[in-house]
Amino acid sequence: MQQKTNIKILKKLKITIKCDKIILYFLSEEVQMKIGFIGCGNMATAIIKGIIDSKIIDSNNIFLYDKNKGALDNVSSKYNAVKCENASETAKSSDIIVLAVKPNVIQSVLCEINGVLKNSNKLIISIAAGKTIEFIRNCLTQNNRIVRVMPNINAKVGEAVCAYCYNNEVTDDDKKNVCEILSGIGKVIELDEGFFSLFGVIGGCSPAFVYMFIDALARAGVENGMSKDMALEISAQAVYGSAKMILENLDTHPWKLIDMVCSPGGTTVEGVLSLQQNGFESSIHQAVNKAIEKDKKL
Repeated sequence: MQQKTNIKILKKLKITIKCDKIILYFLSEEVQMKIGFIGCGNMATAIIKGIIDSKIIDSNNIFLYDKNKGALDNVSSKYNAVKCENASETAKSSDIIVLAVKPNVIQSVLCEINGVLKNSNKLIISIAAGKTIEFIRNCLTQNNRIVRVMPNINAKVGEAVCAYCYNNEVTDDDKKNVCEILSGIGKVIELDEGFFSLFGVIGGCSPAFVYMFIDALARAGVENGMSKDMALEISAQAVYGSAKMILENLDTHPWKLIDMVCSPGGTTVEGVLSLQQNGFESSIHQAVNKAIEKDKKL
């Protein structure tokens, strides 16, 4: 496993002229970056947990604000992070600002912190669904460095797939920091923003589809006499292992893996043929296309 490294920045030099000599003093060789979360919902909490567990940023360098005092107190207490009085204070205290608010309130939050961001060198990371980089930029006075991120619900167990895109102002170091922050909740993929709607379905909606499949397998087990708890555990582990097989054999077409399980005249091929005859694959395609259509209307 790759060892995690702290996200750090060099501190400014202090320059003193003495006896016609310029003496340079490092105030500190390096300091840990400070990250602020505006919004303490499920996704923000998952990211904070990943940061703490990965030891990439200390808790005293994590700043939080949420208008829901109960949520703010809960996350601050659980992870020993610093509570702020408002969004502006969070932004002032941080080098990296994570906007983890609902899409319907992100504009008002951006307006509130706009004064802090003006003439600043802070990185903005937004996980607000459906809000483009252009939308965020248009809410601000300055052309700030902006990264848009789309995680999924599996961040809660550290197995999310996260897509990110960015504007032209974002640096290579920014991208490395974003990947480091998100690596605590799963796999991180750089993706053109034009594919974000599609990613939102095959990456964001798909966990619900997979949960349905697992539950259907388990219910079939119950129908044939097995306890639900046992059938659910077996089904979930089978899907987990199957996903791992594909991820570790990406150069192998999934149908080759299917053929490896299907013995001639056996039980598996009988089940596979039944799924095909009953429109299993076409149902998945239709679900994805319907979700994409809905996304375009939002």
